[in-house]
Amino acid sequence: MSGTLYGVGVGPGDPRQMTLLAVETIARCPVIAVPAVGREHAISYQIASGAVKGLEEKDCLNLSTPMTKDPQVLAQSYELAAGQIVGQLERGRDVAYLTLGDPTIYSTYIYIHRLVREKGYPVQIINGIPSFCAVAARMGDSLADRSEQLHIIPSNYDIEAALDYPGSKVFMKAASKLSTVKQTLKERKLAGVMVENCGFPDEHIYEGTETMPEKAGYYTTVLVKEG
Repeated sequence: MSGTLYGVGVGPGDPRQMTLLAVETIARCPVIAVPAVGREHAISYQIASGAVKGLEEKDCLNLSTPMTKDPQVLAQSYELAAGQIVGQLERGRDVAYLTLGDPTIYSTYIYIHRLVREKGYPVQIINGIPSFCAVAARMGDSLADRSEQLHIIPSNYDIEAALDYPGSKVFMKAASKLSTVKQTLKERKLAGVMVENCGFPDEHIYEGTETMPEKAGYYTTVLVKEG
């Protein structure tokens, strides 16, 4: 009997925001997998270690993905990662792949998930709190009211086009285009809230474009609400 691959969302940063199901799933899996060259370099591992006892005693698959947009290179990396996971599943060992936020939202995990599933092995997704939901809660406001629309925008999307959408906009991992986001918001006289490293000890909140810095860390989210 083969093991099962679990894609476990560990939430945005604070270990206390991990779900009970996530903690229980990780605790019972003999093998964990992290998207890094070592568990000590994986932020998802650092978060999980604050909620799961004995995590350091588990076997760990280091499934680092190259920082490239080359689809061929990425496909080879995902295939290699899936192969390492399958090697554990064939031995009847369950694997918990630790991923930030939620595995269904702009996550590297999902590509590995699909490959393992296509190879005929059981897979499950354990949801986590998405970063933008944590940001909205941190700011004490909703993401969308009544019939308002909500748009989740990746950092590589056209900022101008995104701001034309009605309703609320969430710019994920916005640091790479932060200066453009700031300038565009100013030109359109739109208010925005930026949260850097939400849920981490070094969290920073910036309300309004005038307070936003020109540079920020990778885990930066910008909310723009209609009205």
